[in-house]
Amino acid sequence: MTECQGDGAGGITPMELYHKLSEQGDNVRALKSDKAPKADVDAAVQLLLQLKLDYKLLTGNDYKQGSPPTEASVTQDNGPQEDGEDQVDPWNVTTSNAKGVDYDKLIVRFGSSKVDQELVDRIEKVSGQRAHRFLRRGIFFSHRDMHQVLDAYEKQKSFYLYTGRGPSSEALHMGHLIPFIFTKWLQDAFDIPLVIQLTDDEKYLWKDLSLEDCHRYAVENAKDIIACGFDVDKTFIFSDLDYMGASPDFYRNVVKIQKHVTFNQVKGIFGFTDSDCIGKISFPAIQAAPSFSNSFPQIFKGRKDVQCLIPCAIDQDPYFRMTRDVAPRIGYPKPALLHSTFFPALQGAQTKMSASDANSSIFLTDTPKQIKNKVNKHAFSGGRDTVEDHRKFGGNPDVDVSFMYLTFFLEDDEQLEKIRQDYTSGALLTGELKKILIETLQPMITAHQERRKQVTEETVRKFMTPRPLNFQY
Repeated sequence: MTECQGDGAGGITPMELYHKLSEQGDNVRALKSDKAPKADVDAAVQLLLQLKLDYKLLTGNDYKQGSPPTEASVTQDNGPQEDGEDQVDPWNVTTSNAKGVDYDKLIVRFGSSKVDQELVDRIEKVSGQRAHRFLRRGIFFSHRDMHQVLDAYEKQKSFYLYTGRGPSSEALHMGHLIPFIFTKWLQDAFDIPLVIQLTDDEKYLWKDLSLEDCHRYAVENAKDIIACGFDVDKTFIFSDLDYMGASPDFYRNVVKIQKHVTFNQVKGIFGFTDSDCIGKISFPAIQAAPSFSNSFPQIFKGRKDVQCLIPCAIDQDPYFRMTRDVAPRIGYPKPALLHSTFFPALQGAQTKMSASDANSSIFLTDTPKQIKNKVNKHAFSGGRDTVEDHRKFGGNPDVDVSFMYLTFFLEDDEQLEKIRQDYTSGALLTGELKKILIETLQPMITAHQERRKQVTEETVRKFMTPRPLNFQY
């Protein structure tokens, strides 16, 4: 599956431009409602007019809110642009750059906002906690409406978190932990409830797996998620196969979303074709539904005005651009998002890790010996061909996978910067850098395995039972 690519400037598709226009229209209305300075309103209106002109040039039609681009304006393409543009969608991530995806270009293409130092400082101020290393280091690099969430929180209006996992195998790899590590920090920092969706239905529709296996993987994956340390009194984990049939309110929201998204719209956003099963075409509404608080009446007592914040990898954004477009049309607040970069495969940053290739990933089930062997044999190096050349010219940490992994998992900023400087200067050799990574990962994964052993079937049942959570709005 691929997200379709358009012929517009900068590689933006008609559907992406349509969503940017919708967002900018909302921005203009918000500025006017808040009686913002005239210069700010004028600048926002000028941008809106320019986007409308771009839309007209790209599609041949005038922009009309609530009317997504027609099929004739959407071009199907199963790969990156001819100019080598990165391909990023919920099923494929590819880039030709050894440094990985160009995230600044992706922000422009998706119409999101950069997580800048001002926002990081504000999160620290509002939460009263030091920013997580993922924020300090730009791993969570993009957002939608995070300032709005913080504005409301400062006025004693809380919010809730929503993230998820597609359970396609029993074992998770290190990359799968990224959203959960960060979501755990957000839950603790803001003292808020969390819902975690396990899309076992999605994996049945997309993969050659039985329904029973998909559901079993969901339960096994839940154990790894619980082992991250989530608070059972503030966390609800659910399987789609279980919860959708047991919650009329959740299903009602799914149907509302389905009514407001056309077949052409999901083809434009997700690249569906006429040969895809109808389950795939309707699935995006199921991933959208947890964005609305009244999908969980047992938690929010039927309230539909509690805003949702979704920490996720940037490849999931197409689902939530669709969700944000639908939300005001069915009377719900738009979910806010925080987007992460991709966790690279051991072989390099050109692709994200794959659960189907054992040597592309460090799995949470790996032994200390397996971790050592995988890093030493398979981790792509930014070092020179010989020790002599490395000492003389230094290594390149920007393409070195061992250094990339340390940016995710080494807590000490000063130590990380010293490693960067030493590797760049040639004082630190590739083998020494890999040794630091191995010694960082081994105790981390061993500790996770120990915590997972403590997760009983009864513990899983508690987390996955629909129930009230400790929550004050």
